[in-house]
Amino acid sequence: MVPFAVGGMAAFAVAAVVLLLAHGPSDWLRIAVAGLLVGIPGLITMLRHDAHRRRRRALTHPDFKVTDTAG
Repeated sequence: MVPFAVGGMAAFAVAAVVLLLAHGPSDWLRIAVAGLLVGIPGLITMLRHDAHRRRRRALTHPDFKVTDTAG
């Protein structure tokens, strides 16, 4: 689900930039910015959920390897 969230946020960001440069309707610009901002906590929630799911799976399935890709 994370790639879909990132893709949606990217689409809202592109729409916001296009509307800003084209002097589009201000309501549409606000909707695009709101979509981008609402996507941020959703993305953070999904990332945390996936990390917890990987750790739970590692505890119940010893052959499952957890790799830290964050840093």
